[in-house]
Amino acid sequence: QVQLVESGGGLVQAGGSLRLSCAASGRTASSYAVAWFRQTPRKERAFVAAIRWTGGSTYYADSVKGRFTISSDNARNTVSLQMNSLKAEDTAVYYCAADNGASGEIGYSPHDYEYWGQGTQVTVSS
Repeated sequence: QVQLVESGGGLVQAGGSLRLSCAASGRTASSYAVAWFRQTPRKERAFVAAIRWTGGSTYYADSVKGRFTISSDNARNTVSLQMNSLKAEDTAVYYCAADNGASGEIGYSPHDYEYWGQGTQVTVSS
């Protein structure tokens, strides 16, 4: 089991920045990839960004490329999402997710991830 706890959400004006953090505990060594998803009411969770726990290549949704940066600190079992130039359409609940390491690949679907945090609200006012 892997437990994930997000922090850092809040209210920000359009054009501003926020940094989300995700702290992992438990059997993190068994997990290969960690990702951020976001969800708005009446919509499915959408992929935002992903990275291997050990770092390296990063993967982003087209809508956030150039504005968001995902990073991982494997020694501290944390992953962060730096969000710059925020837009009203970035408003959502953001979730941290970790896989079970079985595929050894980065996943882009919520179904690729077994462990989830409770979510943190990000609201961008226009």
